[in-house]
Amino acid sequence: MDRVHSWFPDREFFMRSNGHVRFIRVSAKLQMRVAGAVAGAVLLWVLMMGWMVISQAIAVYNQASLLEREAAVATAESRVAKYRSGLGSVASDLAKRQDFIEKSVQGAIGQLPRTLPSGTVSDSTDEAGKTVRKISMILPEATGLAKIEARQLAFIEALTRYADMRSARAETAMRRLGLNPRVVAASDRSAMGGPLIPMTTGQGNTLDPRFARFGASLARMSAMEHALVRIPNTLPASVDSISSGFGYRVDPFTGGGAFHAGLDFRGPIGAPIRAAAAGTVSFTGAKQGYGTCVEISHGNGLMTRYAHMSRIMARVGEVVGPGRVIGAIGSSGRSTGPHLHFEVRVADRPVDPRPFLEAMPHVFQEANARAGHGHPDVRAR
Repeated sequence: MDRVHSWFPDREFFMRSNGHVRFIRVSAKLQMRVAGAVAGAVLLWVLMMGWMVISQAIAVYNQASLLEREAAVATAESRVAKYRSGLGSVASDLAKRQDFIEKSVQGAIGQLPRTLPSGTVSDSTDEAGKTVRKISMILPEATGLAKIEARQLAFIEALTRYADMRSARAETAMRRLGLNPRVVAASDRSAMGGPLIPMTTGQGNTLDPRFARFGASLARMSAMEHALVRIPNTLPASVDSISSGFGYRVDPFTGGGAFHAGLDFRGPIGAPIRAAAAGTVSFTGAKQGYGTCVEISHGNGLMTRYAHMSRIMARVGEVVGPGRVIGAIGSSGRSTGPHLHFEVRVADRPVDPRPFLEAMPHVFQEANARAGHGHPDVRAR
């Protein structure tokens, strides 16, 4: 309060007129009253202007909301009117949509094989036929919709069996290599997320078990084929020029027996070296005995090594696909001539690369194509 009084001290004004001097005294209270009246008027003006702006914004928002509600009502009413006009036209539209879905799916995965594995999922063709006949007797106008539902279920079951067939082929390829499919194709959930968007709505939130089964089969097939892409399946160099195999051999320098941990691909200096599978480059540089080399990690303890290079064309941390050129053939390190020394290592132990490059190549080609990788001219044959 003392600070406010210091702003408005008593003031005296001198006025001289016709030789007379007059004193006019303005007290602190009078000054504070005048200042308060001015401040009140300014505050009132600010409040009035703010209220006008807010009122205008509210009016604009209400108008927009009204237009949105009117549009939603119009859309809903037009849809209801379409259903009321006849279930036949709705069934016709849905049938065309189903044709489009089937053609789109088959265009993406190719024509479904005529023979698909049985037993992986039920065949509801007969039961669906009975349902269509029963509905046509009770509610004839809904016959078209019942037929479309039957087509959808038959299509989903066929796709489920197709996904199961692809998964089984991938598992077979892994087992032939001595790998455990469950370990190789283990799903990593440490970096996943996103909003929950259920496939169905309503209080029950139920889903036809055949659709749920299809989702599980599709996820399993995707995991298996993504794992296949990371298993060595692409020739790193020309298959016609293997100069030394995996295992014990006569050492070219000492003449004595020695273990050879990979395959040697003879070739001219500068010939391309390709990644044998999808993975991440984990090492580039010189390594004792190997000379200039590149190592690619494929996950789950699987690694490939490419040695005696004349040139490196990849960098550490780079993600590469099968068939990607990562370097050039050379004769660096412990080498008698230009060639590629190729190793496959599991848990840092060397294994024979040949079975990986020869195991069911058509399965690997299919998996690589699905993942968008591959180099068609260097597939194992």
